[in-house]
Amino acid sequence: MAGPRPKRTAEGILEVAKDIGCLQIDPINVVSRPHVTIPFSRIGRYDVAEFEKLCWEERRLFTYWAHAASMVPTEHYPIHNLLMRRYARGASKWAQQSKQWADANAKLRRHVLLQLRKRGPLRTRDFQDHAVLGFESEGWNEGRNVDRMLNYLWTCGKVMIAGRDGINRVWDLSERWLPEWTPTERLSDREATRRSVVHALRALGVANVKQIRFAFTRWRYYDLDVVLKEMLRRGKIVPITVTAGGKSLTGKWYALPDVLESLPGARRARSRTTVLSPFDNLICDRERTKMLFDFDYTIEIYVPKTKRRYGYYVMPVLHEGRLVGRVDPKMDRAAGVLNINGVWTEEAKPGGSTLQGVARAVHDLARWLGAKDIAVAKTVPPKIRKQIAA
Repeated sequence: MAGPRPKRTAEGILEVAKDIGCLQIDPINVVSRPHVTIPFSRIGRYDVAEFEKLCWEERRLFTYWAHAASMVPTEHYPIHNLLMRRYARGASKWAQQSKQWADANAKLRRHVLLQLRKRGPLRTRDFQDHAVLGFESEGWNEGRNVDRMLNYLWTCGKVMIAGRDGINRVWDLSERWLPEWTPTERLSDREATRRSVVHALRALGVANVKQIRFAFTRWRYYDLDVVLKEMLRRGKIVPITVTAGGKSLTGKWYALPDVLESLPGARRARSRTTVLSPFDNLICDRERTKMLFDFDYTIEIYVPKTKRRYGYYVMPVLHEGRLVGRVDPKMDRAAGVLNINGVWTEEAKPGGSTLQGVARAVHDLARWLGAKDIAVAKTVPPKIRKQIAA
């Protein structure tokens, strides 16, 4: 988020994905999909076709579980393969329940794999439901047996998401979809944890133990305390003191040595001015965001309209290294208009720099989305509305 921007190319997108570890996926498309917005916030206005090519033609990114369902670098496959192996053998309570259900529906499992081998790639609706034991859930997937089997096989690493037909996933066998150069190293629990710690700390800059566990491969840091002690002893990580608001933060904090060496340059570098997806890696740990940025953020998609403090799809604004405000945008693709339904700043009386930063972030977003016009709601404070209209 500071220093020279990566290039607005496939290589630049891949550089971002490798640096931060994952690009979270979500079907909500009020502005743009989160996994394509996250690189935009770091490299600026790029061609989304480059991203699609990177995923589905070059296959240098694939869809899997990181801190949530995400696009992850294919070169990180050995780290994610550990979850695939553990899930397939039922190493957790949820994995065991899923395995028992899949074993009881062996006919459906064989059907899915056979159809993919014969006819793949296929969409979910291309399979028949041969389940003898329905999947019971209190959630959205009640009775969706084919979808549940595909998700089980995906988590086990047997199948991959090979593309998308609109919002629908297209599936294929992993052995056929993954490129030949995919690393096949089988990592131990602790080695996967070591590598995950490095990726998490490189993305976060500094972090305490709780934040490490919550980042990148969320909750999949096996024997983390032992691994951290070993990495400290070997000089792979260093203990640090972190202050925020003039106060030292409690707990044990860590960083990578080369990240600490880069801090003086990072301080001098100009920070991005940009909007952030609600699912952006910088703010996905809400507790950390509050701790380090003093920015209280909640996505209000699932909050009743009458109880929302801000808006349906509010995007924070990063400017000069601070989260200075938030905007509530909605892209009207048919009309080619970016509607700004609300703007709020953290300062009661924002200065000129903050107002200009918010306006610049909105304009950059509009140009990237291909909007012909920006429509600002009359409820937006006049000073901000004037800046955006300028």
